[in-house]
Amino acid sequence: MHDIKAIRENPASFDVAMARRNILPLAAELMALDEERRQAVAQLQVLQAGRNALAKRIGEAKRARQDTAWLEAEGATLRGQMEALEAEVPRLDLLLRESLAAVPNVLEAAVPEGRDETANQEIKTHGAIRNFSFAPKQHFEIGEALGLMDFAAAAKIAGSRFTVLRGGLARLERALGQFMLDLHVNEHGYTETMVPLLVNDAAAFGTGQLPKFREDLFQTTDGRWLIPTAEVSLTNLAAGEILPLAQLPLRVTALTPCFRSEAGSAGRDVRGMLRQHQFTKVELVSIVHPEASEAEHERMTACAEAVLERLELPYRKMLLCAGDTGFSAAKTYDLEVWLPGQEMYREISSCSNTRAFQARRMNARYREADGKTLGFVHTLNGSGVAVGRALIAVLENYQNEDGSVTIPTVLRPYMGGLERLGA
Repeated sequence: MHDIKAIRENPASFDVAMARRNILPLAAELMALDEERRQAVAQLQVLQAGRNALAKRIGEAKRARQDTAWLEAEGATLRGQMEALEAEVPRLDLLLRESLAAVPNVLEAAVPEGRDETANQEIKTHGAIRNFSFAPKQHFEIGEALGLMDFAAAAKIAGSRFTVLRGGLARLERALGQFMLDLHVNEHGYTETMVPLLVNDAAAFGTGQLPKFREDLFQTTDGRWLIPTAEVSLTNLAAGEILPLAQLPLRVTALTPCFRSEAGSAGRDVRGMLRQHQFTKVELVSIVHPEASEAEHERMTACAEAVLERLELPYRKMLLCAGDTGFSAAKTYDLEVWLPGQEMYREISSCSNTRAFQARRMNARYREADGKTLGFVHTLNGSGVAVGRALIAVLENYQNEDGSVTIPTVLRPYMGGLERLGA
């Protein structure tokens, strides 16, 4: 959400920022709408003052036993004008709010130019890609051969883009989620949180899912939304709050199911578990003072990287370009894990700094140490990491020629000491 006052003060800068996202100049249109709204408000205030003065004159005339018919006629005219403006001002308020809400966040200067993912910048790579002595299989080939991954059963129950996991593979997914939570809580200082999986319009609007991404969400019959990520629930814990400076930074994490309609993804990743309507993910959210958000972004990304490093999975860190950075984000790092079955890197975590963009939408503020000054907090979110994709990465990177899968050392305590799935 943007501050119209800031746009009025520097419209050229705003249009330049939007041009980086391939958006035509908007400042003049927004300012014209704001000016129309402000004029309507000012006119309404003039009419209200006139009505009050007229009411006083009518009272005085009545006490003096004078004819008030012409004054009352003037009052009726004023009431009609006021009623029209009292309807017009909220309409213009809503129109301006909706117009501002549809505009993406301003990108940080460090975000590289580019129209799509081909312009993303590789920041670093970590871990050695395994040299297989056999042709590595994809995760769904491994899982189905083990008899522990069943897409047909899921399709019978729910349709496409769902999976049934059984036995050791179900336990391995649970182990991954528990390992990630323990790491982030015990070593990274996040507070484990259980949050609603259903949210209202205000919560979905606050993090930027509404109105732009309505088609990507599942909605219930009573108007609530299934969360596409726990970011929605976790970040909205600060909605409408004024947080004391002493409470910042606020770091929270949750392991939840996530639900996405995958609108517009027909034909993409139709095999396997890469793109599902339902999946589990460990989410990281930080609520911080504005001066701390840049450092917090690096810290959060490092927390997500630690998951992959403990699992000994090769990955790379990418800085997303302007054309690939999400609607609410000012800057985003993606972590991409190596999948030998596909012979390519695939996204497993996305860590974004939204600065004050979400905070403005949900009115999340902090109070400075002086006890008076208020400001909008900065919010950050990241996957720490996507559990289903971590399962895919483990299956493909730890597969053996005989069809078995070695359990990563760090997960064995969560697997009852089991060292291998399958033969």
